[in-house]
Amino acid sequence: MTDPLVAGIGFRRGTGADEIAALITRALGAVGAARTDLTAVATASDRAADPSICTAAAAFGLSPLPIEAAALEACDPEVVTRSARIERLRGVGSLAEAAALAAAGPESRLALPRIASAGATCALAIPHNTARHP
Repeated sequence: MTDPLVAGIGFRRGTGADEIAALITRALGAVGAARTDLTAVATASDRAADPSICTAAAAFGLSPLPIEAAALEACDPEVVTRSARIERLRGVGSLAEAAALAAAGPESRLALPRIASAGATCALAIPHNTARHP
């Protein structure tokens, strides 16, 4: 088992649950993690009830964790990927990275910066209390 991980998800309206779940699976594979290492799927609070994210999270035995805009913005200094479009819309460089970091809690770190599919983005964060430091 690896460290527990939190997935942060950004997605366009109309993106299917299968695409989101496949992206999470791809992210976990990129860091050598198992599905059981995933402890939360976080997204912006205004998108957390969308059927696609609900179904995708359920594929991992989870429910989406809504993250308020202020919490996303507070994590922006730690975000390593910048999208001008998302900065205009959300006030953060990467919704996926900010959501992952906010959900993982203070002093968490990114295990995987944002990766993307056609309609979604995913980043993984490790909570501070379990993060291994070099």
